[in-house]
Amino acid sequence: MTAETDQIHMAHALRLAERGNGACWPNPSVGCVLVKDGIVIGRGTTQPGGRPHAERVALAQAGEAARGATAYVTLEPCAHHGKTSPCAEALVAAGVARVVTAITDPDPRVAGRGHAILRAAGIEVTEGILSPEARNITAGFLKRVTRGLPFVTLKLATTLDGRIATAAGESRWITGPASRRAVHAMRMEHDAVMVGSGTARADDPDLTVRDMGATRQPIRIVIDSSLSHSPDSRLGRTARDVPVWLVHAPDAPTPAQDAWAATGAKLIACPLNGPHPDLTAALTALAGQGLTRIFCEGGGGLAAALIRAGLTDELALFTAGALIGADGRAALDPLGLTALNEAPRLTLISQRRSGADMLSRWRFHAP
Repeated sequence: MTAETDQIHMAHALRLAERGNGACWPNPSVGCVLVKDGIVIGRGTTQPGGRPHAERVALAQAGEAARGATAYVTLEPCAHHGKTSPCAEALVAAGVARVVTAITDPDPRVAGRGHAILRAAGIEVTEGILSPEARNITAGFLKRVTRGLPFVTLKLATTLDGRIATAAGESRWITGPASRRAVHAMRMEHDAVMVGSGTARADDPDLTVRDMGATRQPIRIVIDSSLSHSPDSRLGRTARDVPVWLVHAPDAPTPAQDAWAATGAKLIACPLNGPHPDLTAALTALAGQGLTRIFCEGGGGLAAALIRAGLTDELALFTAGALIGADGRAALDPLGLTALNEAPRLTLISQRRSGADMLSRWRFHAP
């Protein structure tokens, strides 16, 4: 196989992996493509809930034809025994002749052991093909495993002058229907959608994916230290249908805790940092529950707090061709900067039209 051929087939596997984001947590979404004599004979993506793994799906498709084939896998095949035997051993048993991977799995139970199993069986292993692209797609899993935190995408929808509402609080709709549909697609790509208590009280949001043919829904999270959001809200009334998690202070009122527990919501107590939950502790707890990718939809207080704490990884900014002026509500609460060189710096990843709006995606620099 030539390097160009390897890249073509790995790009195919990466497209498969990207489709599974939001559906596989706590496992990573992996893509696998089996190729023999230049023909794709099997392909797979990690299935919802994390099982079966991509390699097993592709091997089941290929059957006996897998013998002598090349497997393109976006993440090093697992080497540990869980609910099933390791995928590295499954590739050996299938008689695969060569395995090409994009990145090594940093999970201590794997961390090179999958590659070692393959090489010990006489299988040729090529590593590092399209590694940057794979790291981007697998960023949530990698961050949870290496740093104990989920990958956080912050979504803002603003006017050209950075306002999210009029002085009276009117905000529906700053951006158009194409952008709102794009937001639903982004929710599908994440394990959870998160808002602050102010947004929850003001908007009474549903936070589900609608009109997209979704077969699963993200976890719905509210950061609410005093559990001020009503259990009789949309979230409370649907908590048994689509999971709702509330991150609150340990001393949140007991009646509120009992009322929310009665709805079927999960309650996660976290220490305070001033009057609000410590967001590093909160996100650590959410990662401990298995979440790898969180989509934060506001409001301005939560967004600013996440930025101040260095907990945001990506910004999805929808900009409408409208102006409100300084009397409108700003997209972010104060960041507490005293000098320009303290301002967070972001790198533009992509930019495109979204109906009449513009969607730009930015990557935060690692703290």
